[in-house]
Amino acid sequence: MSTGTMLIQLGKGMFSTTEIFFLTLLFSLPLGLLISFGRMARNGIIRGISKFYISIMRGTPLMLQLLVVYFAPYYLFGANLRGYRFPAIILAFSINYAAYFAEIYRGGIESISVGQYEAAKVLGYNKGQTFFRIILPQVLKRIMPSITNETITLVKDTSLAFVLAHAEMFTIAKQIAAKDTSVMPLMVAGLFYYIFNFVVAFVMERIEKAMDYYR
Repeated sequence: MSTGTMLIQLGKGMFSTTEIFFLTLLFSLPLGLLISFGRMARNGIIRGISKFYISIMRGTPLMLQLLVVYFAPYYLFGANLRGYRFPAIILAFSINYAAYFAEIYRGGIESISVGQYEAAKVLGYNKGQTFFRIILPQVLKRIMPSITNETITLVKDTSLAFVLAHAEMFTIAKQIAAKDTSVMPLMVAGLFYYIFNFVVAFVMERIEKAMDYYR
């Protein structure tokens, strides 16, 4: 296979990998915040359910979760899985990473002193205003390094989409390498992952510096 053809095919895989990455963050970050609220809820049932969910998501392999999310509708309801492969990948990645983000959010929220809530109440802020205007900006500043670590891990975890036969970057690189008996496609894929992670780390660092006001 010519170098040009190889790069075109790897480019398609790169687009798929990038798509999985951004869609997972789009859904898992807000979902993680919602789950963190459940984890800190006063209601014991809600707190217990949230804690159990986080335990399952963090205690089982993402690869297994991908298989369960994809095949469960068929085995439970006899549903037709046509067209469900990519949505299943995004769903599995999102619910998995939401559990990790939930614990990161919880740690950040619980690190804020009670005095700030009391001061906001004295100033006339309601609970929503207190959280989104005062607490959340400080929380995001404190948890940014942990969020960065998870996003970097996500870049590498996108390769697990091969479990559902989805042609992302790593899968295509392996196929080309096997066909051409060459390690070059794998090296190109490795370079892509490195550059992607470098860009992610750079962007997150810039965001963290922009939030220095909340130090």
